[in-house]
Amino acid sequence: MPRVSQAHLDTRRRQILDAARACFATRGFARTSMTDLVEASGLSTGAIYRYFRSKDEIVAATCDEAGQALPDELTAVSVRRFLDDLRTLARERDHARLVAQIYAEAAVSPPLATVVRRQLAELRDAVADRLPARPRDEAEATAEAFVALCHGYTQQLAVRGDVDPEPFARALTALVRP
Repeated sequence: MPRVSQAHLDTRRRQILDAARACFATRGFARTSMTDLVEASGLSTGAIYRYFRSKDEIVAATCDEAGQALPDELTAVSVRRFLDDLRTLARERDHARLVAQIYAEAAVSPPLATVVRRQLAELRDAVADRLPARPRDEAEATAEAFVALCHGYTQQLAVRGDVDPEPFARALTALVRP
């Protein structure tokens, strides 16, 4: 029997996660069954279980991918572009709705909460690292507020739909301005 290439394995895993992302964003984690994932992915149940032992493992993998790329510098232009990217992801890939689902599930799932806490800590550290002119404790406090405001914008996108990023961009820029 011929061996399956790593590229093939990666493609199948991606196919499962893309289907899961779409299902979770529209139905939520609890209302998405493995049958839904089978139908959405076009793969068999056995194929999905080859890559993931359970739906919880798929949820965790989906959450692991849900982080955002922070700009290298926190300027007015880059912050606005970052929020525009969040807005585009919300419109085109239901990203904001997925993030809302992740937060809701993390509130009741300790393993998922661990993933989310790690992602938030990494994001806060990345923001603080981009504020080198400030004392570390001040940079960390600013990063805490920056991340909270970004997630507030994402939650607004999830609930309200298309939200103008301008007020959020102004507030975030004011937070990081030297």
